[in-house]
Amino acid sequence: MRRRFPPFPSLPWLAALALAACSPAGGNPVDASGAGGNVGSAGTNGQAGTLGADGGAGTNGAAGNSAAAGTSGASAGTNGAAGASAGAGTSGAAGSAAGAGTSGAAGTGAGGGAGAGGTAGAGRGGAGGRGGAGGGSAGTGAGGAGAGGAGAIVTSLDVTDVFSGHPVFFALLTRGNQQFAAFYDTNRQMTVASRALDSTTWRLVRLASTLGWDSHNYVAMAIDSAGFIHVSGNMHAAPLVYFRTTQPLDVGSFQQVSSMVGSNEQSCTYPQFILNPAGELVYAYRDGTSGNGNYIFNIYDASTKAWRRLVNSPLLDGEGARNAYPVGPTLGPDGWWHLVYVWRDTPDAATNHDLSYLRSRDLVSWQSGTGQAKTLPVTLATSDVVDAVPVMGGMINNNTKVGFDSMNRPVVAYHKYDANGNTQLYNARVEGGRWVTHKTSSWNTRWNFGGGGTLVFEIQLEGVRVASNGSLIQVWYNQRQGGWSAFQLDETTLGSTATLGRTLPYPVELERVESATAGMGVRWASDTGAGPDPGILYMLRWETLPENMDQPRSTIPPPTRLRLYGFRKGP
Repeated sequence: MRRRFPPFPSLPWLAALALAACSPAGGNPVDASGAGGNVGSAGTNGQAGTLGADGGAGTNGAAGNSAAAGTSGASAGTNGAAGASAGAGTSGAAGSAAGAGTSGAAGTGAGGGAGAGGTAGAGRGGAGGRGGAGGGSAGTGAGGAGAGGAGAIVTSLDVTDVFSGHPVFFALLTRGNQQFAAFYDTNRQMTVASRALDSTTWRLVRLASTLGWDSHNYVAMAIDSAGFIHVSGNMHAAPLVYFRTTQPLDVGSFQQVSSMVGSNEQSCTYPQFILNPAGELVYAYRDGTSGNGNYIFNIYDASTKAWRRLVNSPLLDGEGARNAYPVGPTLGPDGWWHLVYVWRDTPDAATNHDLSYLRSRDLVSWQSGTGQAKTLPVTLATSDVVDAVPVMGGMINNNTKVGFDSMNRPVVAYHKYDANGNTQLYNARVEGGRWVTHKTSSWNTRWNFGGGGTLVFEIQLEGVRVASNGSLIQVWYNQRQGGWSAFQLDETTLGSTATLGRTLPYPVELERVESATAGMGVRWASDTGAGPDPGILYMLRWETLPENMDQPRSTIPPPTRLRLYGFRKGP
C-alpha cells in the first residue's frame, strides 16, 4: 500500500489516493534544496463530497445557485467560500460553484479546497503525501483558494491522452529550458514526453514496460549531473524496471538497463531518485515484500555510468520478519537528511507499529534524533523509536511526515488512536534529550483501516512548517472532519490554537472533473525540477477512476487528457 502519492511536506500529491502498502510516497527526485515532490490527486471520489464543511456546492450541490455564496447569500467573505453553513449537498456533482456559488465572491476562503494537493514544491520528492479520499474534486471546501486559486494560469498545454482506469502517479521534471513528463499512455505503456519550454510540441517515446492494475507502480524520473535521463517504475515486488538515455536530455536515446548492481533486484518496489548535496544521483528502493523487506540505497557515478551500493548493507533491515516503510529522506533547513519510518510485520495495513527516526549528513552515516550513531543495517531493535505505537494502534505508513519549527528542529507528524479510540493527529519532537509526543487535534471520529492493496486514505497530514507571518501551521485532511483544513500551532505545546483555511497553488475551478465518466477524480503531479523562471510552478493534470484494491475493472473507462499547466506562484 502506498504514498505515494505525494510529495508529498507538501509534495502536492494530495487528496485522494494513498497506497496502503507503500513506503516513501512518490518516488520523484529530490534536490539538495528540498524542493520537489508530487501533488496530491484531488479527491479520489471526484464528487462534491457529502461533508463539504466550508460550502462547496451549495445546498443542491450545483454551484450554490440558491444564493451568491451558498445558502448564506452575500459574498462569501473571509470565513469561507460559499459560507460555512452551506453543506456540500449530497446530490452535488463536483460542486460547480468551485469558489462561492456562481456569483458569490470567494473572499479568502476558510476551507482548504476540494481534497486538492498540498502546497507546491515543499519537502522531499519521494514521500509527499496523498490527500485523503472523498472530499471530491471540487467538493469539500471549494472556497479555500479564494476566487481564483493561488496562482494565475500562464501555460496550458495538452500532452496526450492517458489511461484512466485507476490512479498511478506520473512524473514531471524541468531542467533549464527542457521539460520532461513520464506517464502511462492510453495503452498503459510507459511513455516519456519532452519539449523545449518555448515549444508547444511534445516528442513522445514509448518504453518497453506496460502497466497492469496496480496503483503502486508509479513512474520516477531524474536527470544526473551529466544530463542523462533516468526512469524507473512499474514495480511492485517485481524485477527492476530501469531505463537510461545514451545521450544527454534526449528521450529518443532511452535504453533499458537490466541491472544496477546485480543483486537484490528481483523484488523491487517504491523507486526513488535523490540528488545528494554533491549532485550525485542516489536510487532508493525496497527489496522484498510487505512484511519482509529491506530498504537499499544505490549511488550513480556519472563519469563511468555505473551504479554501486551507497553503503554495503541495507539502511533498514526487516530481518525476514517485517519491513520498514520509510518517508524521506527529506533535506531539512538544518542541513540534515531526515527519515521517518514505521515497521510492519504483515501485508495488513493495520499492523504498522513503532514510529522511528533517522538523520544523516551524507546518506551514509546515520544517527538518532539525539545524535547517537547507528550501525547499519538498522533493525527494529536498534531503531530510534519516536512513539512505540502498537499493532492495531491507528498508525499507517505514509502518513508519517517530517516538518520543522521556527528553530529548525525536526517535528515528526503522524496519527494514532487516543485513549477513547478516536484518531488524532500527533506531533513529536526531541525535547530534553528524548522524544516527546504532543496530541495536536481533538477529533471525535475514528478511521478504521486494514487489509492490503491500495487503500483510500480518510486522513492525510503534512509536516509542520513556519508560515510567512512566523506562525507554526500544519495542513491536514480528514474526510470525517470536513475535508482539507489547517491548524495554527502553539510552538511550545504543538497543540492547535486555531483552525485555518487552506489555499491551492492553482485556480480552484481546475478541480472540476471534465470527464463524463462517473466517479472520475482529478490527479496532479508537480515539477520536481526547476525552469528559468522561479516564479512559475509547473504541474500535470489528468483524471482517473479511484483505486480498486489493485484489481482489474470489468470495464475500462475512456482515456482522459494529460495536460501541463504553468501557474504564477503566490507570495
